[in-house]
Amino acid sequence: MSDLTFEQMLEDSFKTIRNGEVVDGTVIDVKPDEIVLNIGYKADGIITRSEYTNEANVDLTTLVSVGDTMAVKVLKVNDGEGQVLLTYKRLAAERGNERLREAFENKEVLKATVAQILGGGLSVVVDEARVFIPASLVSDVYEKDLSKYQGQEIEFVISEFNPRRNRVIGDRRQLLVAEKAELQKAVFAKLNVGDTVTGTVKNVTDFGAFIDLGGVDGLLHISEMSWGRVESPKKVFKVGEEINVLVKEINETKVALSLKFPETNPWVNAAEVYALGNEVTGKVARMTDFGAFVELAPGVDALLHVSQISRAHVEKPADVLSVGQEITAKVVEFNEEDKKISLSMKALEPVAVPVEEEATEEVVEEVAAEEVAEVAVEEVAVEEVAEEEVAAEEAVTEEPVEEVVEETAE
Repeated sequence: MSDLTFEQMLEDSFKTIRNGEVVDGTVIDVKPDEIVLNIGYKADGIITRSEYTNEANVDLTTLVSVGDTMAVKVLKVNDGEGQVLLTYKRLAAERGNERLREAFENKEVLKATVAQILGGGLSVVVDEARVFIPASLVSDVYEKDLSKYQGQEIEFVISEFNPRRNRVIGDRRQLLVAEKAELQKAVFAKLNVGDTVTGTVKNVTDFGAFIDLGGVDGLLHISEMSWGRVESPKKVFKVGEEINVLVKEINETKVALSLKFPETNPWVNAAEVYALGNEVTGKVARMTDFGAFVELAPGVDALLHVSQISRAHVEKPADVLSVGQEITAKVVEFNEEDKKISLSMKALEPVAVPVEEEATEEVVEEVAAEEVAEVAVEEVAVEEVAEEEVAAEEAVTEEPVEEVVEETAE
């Protein structure tokens, strides 16, 4: 019979463990913040919430059940209360790092859920091993707000692996670039200049709009949005809107688009509509010191020179016209080759009698009247002189007769 006591035999029946050792255990109790395991040792093993998962405030009873088995790592054989302190998270992270090492060496594409949005990027967890994806490697385009990725499952590759420095970097951008390159290759294979294609407005700027053609972005410049003028693309297009566009030019990976379809060109029948002598109506689009530009139709502008605004003198077009004003004028010049049209409002005004001619006629009439008056005065003066001479002669004749009579009487 053995000399060992019952207590000694009982203690010998339990295995010995040491710090850092990996052991298997069975869950015998679960609390919201603690898991108790039977690890075949004389004392039970304890896993706190922080040593089981990286999720804060999670209820462990929703993750683990009594009877579950798991591999754990010994942190401390005696935690001061006669219990063994264990960790599940660290062992999983070590195994996760090994998984990441293999993925890094094999350039394997991994898939994981975004666990946290950080200031400079995203944090994902692979088998309890954390991977950091910098903001510059999240997408192939700049994204200021990364909050949309929270809880989203994404694909990435490991571009840098250095667990000793706690530096495991993920890269999602290179996958997107590679995927886009394949799409571009397929799109360019069937895209030709002159094609009319359907695209989605992806982005709108002050100089134009970028249209997604299904993997290839084309630029619709502001000058190609209409035959007429477009003040602001943002007033015309909205992101997400579908439009039909004309492929104007393809230069390697760059595509220039247009909404100026040939069949809608306003100059097609311009020679007939704006023939010399025709009266046309348009709106004043803009003005300069030398004249006003009148929009006759979208894409058709005509010059109304300051000298052709009125028969009266006009110093500046702005003195008598305003932007947006509708006017009627006559076509006085049409150059289809250079796409130039000249107008005249003056040509439609009635011809007035020149002011100088009217003044001359009045002067002539006044002079004639004065000459008639002078003639009349001269005639009156002549008559008066004649009468005076006759009276004088009669007076001279009568005096000698009287003297003779008197002398005879004596």
